[in-house]
Amino acid sequence: MQAWVGALVFLLPCSSLITSFGISLAGFLFLASALISFKSSRDALVRHWLQVRCVVLAFLLHFLFVLACMLLRGENLNVLDKPVRMVLAVSVLAVAVAARVPRRALWWGASAGAMAALPFVAWQRFGLHLERPGGLVNPITFGDLALLLGLLALAGAIDMRARTRDALPAGAGALAGLAASVLTGTRGSWVALVLALPLLARYVGRLDSRRVHALLAVVLAVAAAAWFAPALGVQARFAEGVRDARLWYEGGSVWTNFGTRLELWKGAFMLIREHPLFGLDFEACRARLAAYAQAGRLDPAVLVLPHLHNDVLQVLATGGVAGLACWASTLAAPLRFFLRRLDGRAPQAALALGGALVVLGYAGFGLTEVMFWSMKASLFYALMVFLLMGLCLNVKDEIE
Repeated sequence: MQAWVGALVFLLPCSSLITSFGISLAGFLFLASALISFKSSRDALVRHWLQVRCVVLAFLLHFLFVLACMLLRGENLNVLDKPVRMVLAVSVLAVAVAARVPRRALWWGASAGAMAALPFVAWQRFGLHLERPGGLVNPITFGDLALLLGLLALAGAIDMRARTRDALPAGAGALAGLAASVLTGTRGSWVALVLALPLLARYVGRLDSRRVHALLAVVLAVAAAAWFAPALGVQARFAEGVRDARLWYEGGSVWTNFGTRLELWKGAFMLIREHPLFGLDFEACRARLAAYAQAGRLDPAVLVLPHLHNDVLQVLATGGVAGLACWASTLAAPLRFFLRRLDGRAPQAALALGGALVVLGYAGFGLTEVMFWSMKASLFYALMVFLLMGLCLNVKDEIE
């Protein structure tokens, strides 16, 4: 059982970007494994219920809110797909604890996934000459998840720093994930990296390890080189965003990448002011945006994009303040779980660091994108959060 679950733990991050089905398949296999080993998985969850209940209940609360909205608004059943599968991701925690899976399976999987993603997106960028390559998904999702794999590999390198043969591949995975993200031209990844750096610096600063300090310095050097390399166009992308914002503010064209976002956010605030407590269903939001555009209050450009390009605004528009509280708990509860374990013994702290980086990463990505719009990104978040929690609990049991 341990070997089987370890293989699934490796599969989840490794296959996340180089296949279209890897995340969903891993989620299904984790659930099937939990059902097959029901008694041991249930006992593992019950044994640690006091430590994990806030996180599990946060995901359950979010599901119940979506269910209530569906019933009251008469929405289609498919709105439950994401929240149901995110709640069921708790099966990952249960089987990881029951099987006592070694944490190195995750570190190796994240490193392998990042190193596999880099040549894939590099071939699209330089071989196929795609300006914004995105693998098998869109460039934003690919770039964001590639960065997360890199950050997880970095946490793995910190954890395995005493063993050179394990730490070197993990360090290479950290650099590969960062490079793959840069090649997609995704600006949101840089925002998330800025949010992650203080936590990384605080944690690494407490470690008396030249290897870890050197690795973090190399990561920062690569990020700086990417910023200043004209061929990669990172600075140009940010300069373009500033120009788009200035043009929009001065009443110019909305038909730019960032200008359309700003117009969408303007429309989002209009929706939120009308229905602040519980919001509107998504189709009603689209209809109201169309009405605003027809009345001349918004540019028709807002109707081109499928969502509001900001997680908080999307949740407020479709769920109001009540929906925001339920959704935000799925970020706040895991972050609290991981931050409370950052001061523990090194193995558990490295896992907690990885978990906190996942949560902060999604918070940063969500400033310019709706990460939880995509089933792939939503399920990846829930699976990784519960997996890292389970591995943290395994280390705690080993210490005790």
